[in-house]
Amino acid sequence: MTPPLVVVVAYARDDLLQICLDGLGEYSPVVVVDNAAAASTEALVRGGTAAYVAAPSNLGFAGGVNLALATAWDGQSDVLLLNPDARVTAAQVTDLQAAMWARGGRCAAVGPRLQRPDGSEEPASWPLPSPRQVWLDAFGLGRWDRGPRFVAGTVLMVRGKALAEIGGLDERYFLYAEEADWQMRARAAGWSVGVVETLTVTHVGGASSSDQLIRIRQFHRSARLFAERWYPGTGALLMRAGRVVAACRRWITRPSSRLEQRELLATSLDRTFRGGS
Repeated sequence: MTPPLVVVVAYARDDLLQICLDGLGEYSPVVVVDNAAAASTEALVRGGTAAYVAAPSNLGFAGGVNLALATAWDGQSDVLLLNPDARVTAAQVTDLQAAMWARGGRCAAVGPRLQRPDGSEEPASWPLPSPRQVWLDAFGLGRWDRGPRFVAGTVLMVRGKALAEIGGLDERYFLYAEEADWQMRARAAGWSVGVVETLTVTHVGGASSSDQLIRIRQFHRSARLFAERWYPGTGALLMRAGRVVAACRRWITRPSSRLEQRELLATSLDRTFRGGS
Protein backbone atom coordinates (compact mmCIF):
# COMPACT_ATOMS: atom_id res chain seq x y z
CA MET A 1 0.00 0.00 0.00
CA THR A 2 1.14 3.53 -0.75
CA PRO A 3 1.80 5.45 2.48
CA PRO A 4 -1.07 7.84 3.21
CA LEU A 5 -0.67 11.58 2.95
CA VAL A 6 -0.91 13.09 6.44
CA VAL A 7 -2.76 16.43 6.46
CA VAL A 8 -2.46 18.75 9.44
CA VAL A 9 -4.40 22.04 9.54
CA ALA A 10 -2.81 24.41 12.03
CA TYR A 11 -3.77 27.75 13.51
CA ALA A 12 -1.29 29.19 16.01
CA ARG A 13 -0.49 26.85 18.94
CA ASP A 14 2.99 26.01 17.69
CA ASP A 15 3.57 24.14 20.95
CA LEU A 16 0.92 21.56 20.09
CA LEU A 17 1.96 21.38 16.45
CA GLN A 18 5.55 20.66 17.50
CA ILE A 19 4.40 17.73 19.65
CA CYS A 20 2.23 16.45 16.78
CA LEU A 21 5.09 16.54 14.28
CA ASP A 22 7.54 15.07 16.76
CA GLY A 23 5.22 12.11 17.17
CA LEU A 24 5.28 11.43 13.44
CA GLY A 25 9.08 11.49 13.45
CA GLU A 26 10.54 11.05 9.97
CA TYR A 27 7.23 9.89 8.49
CA SER A 28 6.51 11.15 4.96
CA PRO A 29 4.49 12.51 3.23
CA VAL A 30 3.12 15.17 5.61
CA VAL A 31 1.68 18.56 4.68
CA VAL A 32 0.85 21.32 7.17
CA VAL A 33 -1.61 24.02 6.12
CA ASP A 34 -1.13 27.12 8.24
CA ASN A 35 -4.40 29.02 8.55
CA ALA A 36 -2.60 31.77 10.48
CA ALA A 37 0.23 32.05 7.93
CA ALA A 38 2.60 32.77 10.82
CA ALA A 39 6.36 33.05 10.40
CA SER A 40 6.95 31.02 13.56
CA THR A 41 4.81 28.15 12.28
CA GLU A 42 6.54 28.20 8.90
CA ALA A 43 9.96 28.02 10.58
CA LEU A 44 8.80 25.14 12.78
CA VAL A 45 7.47 23.10 9.86
CA ARG A 46 10.33 23.79 7.48
CA GLY A 47 12.75 22.72 10.18
CA GLY A 48 11.48 19.15 9.76
CA THR A 49 10.39 16.89 6.92
CA ALA A 50 6.82 18.15 6.44
CA ALA A 51 5.74 20.40 3.58
CA TYR A 52 4.42 23.84 4.52
CA VAL A 53 1.47 25.62 2.88
CA ALA A 54 0.38 29.10 3.97
CA ALA A 55 -3.36 29.67 3.61
CA PRO A 56 -4.37 33.01 2.03
CA SER A 57 -6.68 33.57 5.02
CA ASN A 58 -8.17 31.54 7.85
CA LEU A 59 -10.06 28.97 5.78
CA GLY A 60 -11.32 26.90 8.68
CA PHE A 61 -10.71 23.17 8.94
CA ALA A 62 -12.57 22.12 5.79
CA GLY A 63 -10.98 24.83 3.68
CA GLY A 64 -7.55 23.97 5.04
CA VAL A 65 -7.97 20.28 4.25
CA ASN A 66 -9.15 21.05 0.72
CA LEU A 67 -6.17 23.34 0.17
CA ALA A 68 -3.84 20.54 1.28
CA LEU A 69 -5.53 18.10 -1.09
CA ALA A 70 -5.26 20.54 -3.99
CA THR A 71 -1.61 21.16 -3.19
CA ALA A 72 -0.17 17.80 -2.17
CA TRP A 73 -2.57 14.90 -2.90
CA ASP A 74 -1.99 12.67 -5.92
CA GLY A 75 -5.71 11.90 -6.29
CA GLN A 76 -5.31 8.23 -5.35
CA SER A 77 -3.45 7.75 -2.06
CA ASP A 78 -5.20 7.39 1.26
CA VAL A 79 -5.23 10.49 3.46
CA LEU A 80 -4.92 10.83 7.22
CA LEU A 81 -6.62 13.93 8.61
CA LEU A 82 -4.71 14.73 11.79
CA ASN A 83 -5.51 17.48 14.27
CA PRO A 84 -2.39 19.27 15.54
CA ASP A 85 -3.49 18.55 19.11
CA ALA A 86 -3.38 14.77 18.56
CA ARG A 87 -0.31 12.59 19.06
CA VAL A 88 0.13 9.83 16.48
CA THR A 89 3.23 7.82 15.68
CA ALA A 90 4.37 6.71 12.25
CA ALA A 91 3.61 3.10 13.22
CA GLN A 92 0.06 4.05 14.18
CA VAL A 93 -0.45 5.73 10.80
CA THR A 94 0.53 2.46 9.11
CA ASP A 95 -1.60 0.34 11.45
CA LEU A 96 -4.65 2.55 10.97
CA GLN A 97 -4.38 2.32 7.19
CA ALA A 98 -3.99 -1.46 7.36
CA ALA A 99 -7.04 -1.75 9.62
CA MET A 100 -9.09 0.28 7.14
CA TRP A 101 -8.09 -1.91 4.23
CA ALA A 102 -8.82 -5.05 6.26
CA ARG A 103 -12.44 -3.96 6.49
CA GLY A 104 -12.97 -4.35 2.77
CA GLY A 105 -13.15 -2.26 -0.36
CA ARG A 106 -16.13 -0.14 0.67
CA CYS A 107 -14.76 1.14 3.96
CA ALA A 108 -14.36 4.88 3.41
CA ALA A 109 -12.81 5.94 6.71
CA VAL A 110 -11.73 4.76 10.13
CA GLY A 111 -10.48 6.39 13.30
CA PRO A 112 -8.77 5.06 16.43
CA ARG A 113 -10.00 5.15 19.98
CA LEU A 114 -9.18 8.45 21.65
CA GLN A 115 -7.88 9.20 25.11
CA ARG A 116 -7.12 12.40 26.97
CA PRO A 117 -3.67 13.10 28.42
CA ASP A 118 -4.88 11.90 31.84
CA GLY A 119 -5.74 8.51 30.33
CA SER A 120 -9.54 8.94 30.39
CA GLU A 121 -11.44 7.91 27.30
CA GLU A 122 -12.84 10.42 24.83
CA PRO A 123 -15.65 9.46 22.44
CA ALA A 124 -14.25 8.34 19.10
CA SER A 125 -17.62 8.36 17.37
CA TRP A 126 -20.93 10.19 17.73
CA PRO A 127 -24.52 9.67 16.55
CA LEU A 128 -25.18 11.19 13.16
CA PRO A 129 -27.60 14.07 13.82
CA SER A 130 -31.18 13.48 12.71
CA PRO A 131 -34.62 14.58 13.96
CA ARG A 132 -34.94 11.30 15.88
CA GLN A 133 -31.48 11.63 17.43
CA VAL A 134 -32.05 15.25 18.47
CA TRP A 135 -35.34 14.49 20.19
CA LEU A 136 -33.93 11.46 22.00
CA ASP A 137 -31.19 13.76 23.27
CA ALA A 138 -33.73 16.44 24.18
CA PHE A 139 -35.37 14.06 26.67
CA GLY A 140 -32.07 12.65 27.95
CA LEU A 141 -32.51 9.36 26.10
CA GLY A 142 -29.49 9.63 23.85
CA ARG A 143 -28.00 6.42 25.25
CA TRP A 144 -30.86 4.53 23.60
CA ASP A 145 -30.00 5.83 20.15
CA ARG A 146 -28.89 2.93 17.93
CA GLY A 147 -28.76 4.93 14.71
CA PRO A 148 -25.72 5.41 12.46
CA ARG A 149 -22.64 7.11 13.86
CA PHE A 150 -19.82 9.17 12.45
CA VAL A 151 -16.16 8.90 13.39
CA ALA A 152 -14.53 11.93 15.01
CA GLY A 153 -12.31 13.88 12.63
CA THR A 154 -9.53 14.25 15.22
CA VAL A 155 -7.60 11.38 13.63
CA LEU A 156 -9.39 10.13 10.53
CA MET A 157 -7.94 7.79 7.92
CA VAL A 158 -9.76 8.30 4.61
CA ARG A 159 -9.58 5.93 1.67
CA GLY A 160 -8.27 7.66 -1.43
CA LYS A 161 -10.83 5.99 -3.69
CA ALA A 162 -13.69 7.25 -1.51
CA LEU A 163 -12.22 10.75 -1.43
CA ALA A 164 -11.92 10.78 -5.22
CA GLU A 165 -15.53 9.62 -5.58
CA ILE A 166 -17.17 11.78 -2.91
CA GLY A 167 -14.98 14.86 -3.07
CA GLY A 168 -13.43 16.99 -0.34
CA LEU A 169 -14.96 18.55 2.74
CA ASP A 170 -17.81 21.05 2.51
CA GLU A 171 -16.27 24.47 3.20
CA ARG A 172 -19.57 25.90 4.42
CA TYR A 173 -18.62 24.29 7.74
CA PHE A 174 -15.91 26.56 9.10
CA LEU A 175 -15.31 24.37 12.14
CA TYR A 176 -17.09 21.21 13.36
CA ALA A 177 -19.54 18.89 11.55
CA GLU A 178 -17.51 18.78 8.34
CA GLU A 179 -16.47 15.18 9.03
CA ALA A 180 -20.08 14.23 9.85
CA ASP A 181 -21.24 15.78 6.58
CA TRP A 182 -18.56 13.95 4.57
CA GLN A 183 -19.39 10.63 6.21
CA MET A 184 -23.09 11.24 5.57
CA ARG A 185 -22.26 11.66 1.90
CA ALA A 186 -20.12 8.52 2.01
CA ARG A 187 -22.90 6.46 3.57
CA ALA A 188 -25.35 7.72 0.96
CA ALA A 189 -22.96 6.45 -1.70
CA GLY A 190 -22.73 2.97 -0.14
CA TRP A 191 -19.54 3.36 1.90
CA SER A 192 -19.02 2.45 5.55
CA VAL A 193 -17.01 4.00 8.38
CA GLY A 194 -15.91 2.75 11.78
CA VAL A 195 -13.64 2.89 14.82
CA VAL A 196 -10.58 0.64 15.13
CA GLU A 197 -10.94 -0.53 18.71
CA THR A 198 -7.42 -1.99 18.87
CA LEU A 199 -5.71 1.36 18.30
CA THR A 200 -5.66 4.26 20.78
CA VAL A 201 -4.13 7.72 20.35
CA THR A 202 -3.92 10.70 22.67
CA HIS A 203 -5.92 13.86 22.00
CA VAL A 204 -4.69 16.87 23.95
CA GLY A 205 -7.44 19.25 22.77
CA GLY A 206 -7.46 23.02 22.51
CA ALA A 207 -5.95 23.58 19.07
CA SER A 208 -9.12 24.84 17.40
CA SER A 209 -9.41 27.94 19.59
CA SER A 210 -8.49 29.06 23.09
CA ASP A 211 -11.78 30.99 23.26
CA GLN A 212 -14.51 28.75 24.65
CA LEU A 213 -17.29 31.03 23.43
CA ILE A 214 -16.00 30.94 19.85
CA ARG A 215 -15.84 27.14 19.92
CA ILE A 216 -19.38 26.88 21.28
CA ARG A 217 -20.77 29.26 18.66
CA GLN A 218 -19.03 27.49 15.81
CA PHE A 219 -20.26 24.12 17.05
CA HIS A 220 -23.91 25.15 17.16
CA ARG A 221 -23.79 27.06 13.88
CA SER A 222 -22.36 23.98 12.19
CA ALA A 223 -25.01 21.77 13.80
CA ARG A 224 -27.74 23.99 12.42
CA LEU A 225 -26.13 24.06 8.99
CA PHE A 226 -25.97 20.26 9.02
CA ALA A 227 -29.69 20.07 9.83
CA GLU A 228 -30.62 22.46 7.03
CA ARG A 229 -28.32 20.64 4.60
CA TRP A 230 -29.62 17.12 5.24
CA TYR A 231 -33.16 17.63 6.59
CA PRO A 232 -34.44 20.76 4.83
CA GLY A 233 -37.84 22.13 5.72
CA THR A 234 -39.79 20.24 8.36
CA GLY A 235 -36.87 18.05 9.43
CA ALA A 236 -34.64 21.03 10.14
CA LEU A 237 -37.45 22.74 12.08
CA LEU A 238 -37.96 19.61 14.18
CA MET A 239 -34.24 19.47 14.92
CA ARG A 240 -34.20 23.15 15.86
CA ALA A 241 -37.16 22.66 18.22
CA GLY A 242 -35.52 19.61 19.75
CA ARG A 243 -32.34 21.55 20.46
CA VAL A 244 -34.35 24.30 22.16
CA VAL A 245 -35.97 21.69 24.43
CA ALA A 246 -32.57 20.13 25.15
CA ALA A 247 -31.07 23.53 25.99
CA CYS A 248 -33.92 24.34 28.37
CA ARG A 249 -33.58 20.97 30.12
CA ARG A 250 -29.82 21.36 30.56
CA TRP A 251 -30.20 24.96 31.71
CA ILE A 252 -32.08 23.58 34.71
CA THR A 253 -30.21 20.32 35.30
CA ARG A 254 -26.65 21.46 34.47
CA PRO A 255 -26.13 25.07 35.56
CA SER A 256 -22.40 24.85 34.75
CA SER A 257 -23.27 24.50 31.04
CA ARG A 258 -25.47 27.61 30.81
CA LEU A 259 -23.01 29.47 28.56
CA GLU A 260 -23.27 26.69 25.99
CA GLN A 261 -27.05 26.41 26.33
CA ARG A 262 -27.42 30.17 25.85
CA GLU A 263 -25.50 29.97 22.57
CA LEU A 264 -27.51 26.93 21.47
CA LEU A 265 -30.73 28.85 22.06
CA ALA A 266 -29.40 31.94 20.27
CA THR A 267 -28.41 29.89 17.22
CA SER A 268 -31.63 27.88 17.16
CA LEU A 269 -33.90 30.91 17.47
CA ASP A 270 -32.02 33.17 15.03
CA ARG A 271 -34.10 33.26 11.86
CA THR A 272 -31.46 35.32 10.04
CA PHE A 273 -28.99 32.41 10.10
CA ARG A 274 -27.45 31.81 6.68
CA GLY A 275 -25.03 28.89 6.67
CA GLY A 276 -21.46 29.88 7.44
CA SER A 277 -22.03 33.64 7.32
